Amino acid sequence: MVFKKITLIGTSDESFDAATDDAIDRADQTLDNVKWIEVKELGVELARAADREYQAEVEVAFELEDHSE
Repeated sequence: MVFKKITLIGTSDESFDAATDDAIDRADQTLDNVKWIEVKELGVELARAADREYQAEVEVAFELEDHSE
């Protein structure tokens, strides 16, 4: 088995949990064979103080398909 890891950043105006769910949902929708996701970093954009944007950087690991057959 061979795995590949990519980084996604989910966003939400509600919470870190919602930002993490945003990234996980996108991984589920666009990638096959997702095996695990690790939350690497959390942050908040404060450029617009009244409209905070919560961000969750996640690392997604998925298994690459074997095309040798």
